[in-house]
Amino acid sequence: MEIVEGNPASAVKVFLYEDLQCSDCQTLREILDQKLLPKYGRRVAFIHRDFPLSKHEWARDAAIAGRWIYERNPKAGIEFRREVLSEQNHLTVHGLPSWLRQFALRNHLDPDGITNCLSDGRLIAALEQDIQAGAGRGVKKTPTVYIGNQSFVETIIYEDIAHALDVELGH
Repeated sequence: MEIVEGNPASAVKVFLYEDLQCSDCQTLREILDQKLLPKYGRRVAFIHRDFPLSKHEWARDAAIAGRWIYERNPKAGIEFRREVLSEQNHLTVHGLPSWLRQFALRNHLDPDGITNCLSDGRLIAALEQDIQAGAGRGVKKTPTVYIGNQSFVETIIYEDIAHALDVELGH
């Protein structure tokens, strides 16, 4: 299952390789919410791919939990990505399970299910598939954004993304 924002039926697809414990990914999230989705959301599919970096101790678990949430409630799944990115400076590997349970309760999801999902082989395999696909495309840092044949890595500038999208959309 793909985590998609915008227009899933669009021929123009943007692939966002993200780490939910990455400050540059938080900046990308803000650009997505404030500028990209309002301007391009009806015409572009923004497809999230998880690429937790080994240096981040809880990003992998957050990615697995995010998939579990999205399967149950796509709107809550996107909200989870927003919240976990904005809270990343306050979260720890030991505090994440409690934070996940609180998120589940706030969003009318099963708090036991969200913590139990961290060992779900199917969700782990889906995460591994994203990681392998990203590595196959040359992803090494997050965020990495692909629009057509162009890639944008780490420091994402709205104007660069907007220009690439305008080109892809034929403007």
